[in-house]
Amino acid sequence: MKNGVLALTAGLLLMGTNSAQAQDAVAGKAVFEANCAVCHSIQNDVVGPALKDVDKRHDIDWIKKFVKNSTEVIKGGDPEATALFEKYSKIQMPSFGGQLQDADIENVVAYIKQESAAPAVAEAAPAVPDAAAPAVEAAAPAEVAFLDLPPAILLTFALAAAILLLILVTLVILFRLFVPMLGDSIYDEDFRTSFAGRVLFLMRGDATLFTGKAKDVIHSTHDFDGIQEYDNDLPPWWKTMFYVSIVFAIGYMLYFHVFNSGALQAEEYEQEMQQAALFTAKANNDPNAKTDYTVLTDAAALENGKKTFIQNCAACHGQNAEGMVGPNLTDEYWLHGGDVNDLFHTIKFGVPAKGMVAWQGRLGKTQILEVASYILSLQGSNPANAKEPQGEKAK
Repeated sequence: MKNGVLALTAGLLLMGTNSAQAQDAVAGKAVFEANCAVCHSIQNDVVGPALKDVDKRHDIDWIKKFVKNSTEVIKGGDPEATALFEKYSKIQMPSFGGQLQDADIENVVAYIKQESAAPAVAEAAPAVPDAAAPAVEAAAPAEVAFLDLPPAILLTFALAAAILLLILVTLVILFRLFVPMLGDSIYDEDFRTSFAGRVLFLMRGDATLFTGKAKDVIHSTHDFDGIQEYDNDLPPWWKTMFYVSIVFAIGYMLYFHVFNSGALQAEEYEQEMQQAALFTAKANNDPNAKTDYTVLTDAAALENGKKTFIQNCAACHGQNAEGMVGPNLTDEYWLHGGDVNDLFHTIKFGVPAKGMVAWQGRLGKTQILEVASYILSLQGSNPANAKEPQGEKAK
């Protein structure tokens, strides 16, 4: 009876522990999504490193110090913090000392630990609310073995091979039949210099048809310092190519510059650029496409923009856009342009080299325009602890 009571007590304690850990993970997930998901993922590197098994790589005290003030840890010479700072383009993690308590960080670690232990699931591609569904990529054509081709095609190849073989056999028979009949006449100069004679002797190993005949006649007046010049013809193959190039040049000039039948390089380039523009317009994902949006001014749109900003942008730019890891968004200076269309482009496509995430997979067109309009509404608000100006002054 005593042993049964002990076992029941131990089971209740374990159940309570598991329940508490699960509750910590639930709370940690909320904190993670509100503060960390912008720059971190469990499985993949984003702006910062993947956080899978972070509890195994670092002890909890180190994690708390780093989350609260990563800059201080890096300046203190911590080798692990310095290595992360160097590896991820020297982009500093925002300091969360004023926002997160130890319990919040412990809950986040509990959530990461739970997700790390879960089976890896391939992350679905983010939905794009304002874009048309992308076309399904065509499957690569499967390779077909030659013998697996349709019988009609195989028969065509067989007939073509038989005809070529028959022609070759006929030529060999004619060659062996008529050459003996010619006798020594094949060595006559008139026959040897004819095209038929050159072909015949080419088949017997004489390459005069391609190289021409060396006359070995020295120019009487071309003797300089003992260097003499022979009066030989250019090789026939060279002269043939020269004549063909002249004919080709005349045809090219007539086709492209006289009759204007063909497209020149500039015109071909324009055609290709138009085709590329049509393709990217269908994809709705061209970073070079021009937009002509106007700033939203109604209160509802700006309020929606504020909510989206606080949820997704404040971790790097501050609650009041005063600038933290990212630049101050309330002054007159901009790194990538301060027009609403510039802001729309920067938010949508990001600036990966500087740690700015591309939001086109998470926010729709309307949401991005609302955020850009909200940011412009903050101009001149002069929040406390504003970061120094960066970039160029807006014109």
